[in-house]
Amino acid sequence: MKIEELVKVDSKGRVTIPMAVREVLDIREGMYLLVVADKEKKELRLLPIPVAAKLIKIRLVVEDRPGVLAELTRFLAQHNIDIVSTRCTVLKREELGECEMIVDLAKSEWTEPGMVADEMRKLEPVKNVEASYMSVE
Repeated sequence: MKIEELVKVDSKGRVTIPMAVREVLDIREGMYLLVVADKEKKELRLLPIPVAAKLIKIRLVVEDRPGVLAELTRFLAQHNIDIVSTRCTVLKREELGECEMIVDLAKSEWTEPGMVADEMRKLEPVKNVEASYMSVE
């Protein structure tokens, strides 16, 4: 089901999310929304984030070959890490790619970004990894 509503941006850059959308997505006062802007598509997405979420951003440089993204996502799933957003691009065809992921550690045994980065460095296709907490603005 899709709901489309036209909203207006105010002088401070704010928009009001229509009530119908808030109700369908169970968006309540005080919740966080992840804002994902795609410059190339000129598209903006808002993703509701549960209050208990523990979000981190992971940036990976990986081998560019079939199955790498599946390997990364399977690894995260095995450790109860929920993927909120993923963007992967090829840096050099059949050599290097880059992935940026926003993940939720709330249900994982790993509680710190460094723990996730240390374990992901052990994966064969991973060449470099950085992980940090998401900041709230």
